[in-house]
Amino acid sequence: MTHAHELEGPALYGIVAEFENPKALVRAAKKAYKEGYRDLDAYSPFPIHGLHEVIGFKKNAVAPIMLFCGLTGAAAGFGMQCLSMAWHYPYMVGGRPPISWPSFIPVTYECGILSAGIAGTLAMILLNGLPRLHHPIFSAKNFENATNDAFFLCIEAKDPKFDQTGTRSFVESLGPKEVSEVID
Repeated sequence: MTHAHELEGPALYGIVAEFENPKALVRAAKKAYKEGYRDLDAYSPFPIHGLHEVIGFKKNAVAPIMLFCGLTGAAAGFGMQCLSMAWHYPYMVGGRPPISWPSFIPVTYECGILSAGIAGTLAMILLNGLPRLHHPIFSAKNFENATNDAFFLCIEAKDPKFDQTGTRSFVESLGPKEVSEVID
């Protein structure tokens, strides 16, 4: 007995275009975004000023997650010290009151930094979809040159405006060196 998903074949990840230089890539990305495509990604061997804005990259949530977890960790560290010094072991040390906040600063600071660092690492890994050992874009034609001297723009198939033939003809109208389909 065959299932419906077995008859469909491999899924299309997107359409990739290779461009001659960074200016052509930025120009093509601007046109694609203006045309209404939102699930875009660009690949180049070096950072291109302004490209992230052109393809609509949004700020990620790593910084707010780190802030929240850092403040929570610092509060937990401070609370732990207050609980132990004022409640569990209320000893008079050096004539200081049980809750002597200046002496709590190092532990509070370290708990905040540790919590923010761990949260930032985990958030970055999870929000980037890692670990991912293979990405479909790696099978695009000539993509091995993306770290050397090639510039690529990919319109992903999950884009609401994506239509295989219409998107391919649009990408070909942008003047790329090469256009190829990427299978997921």
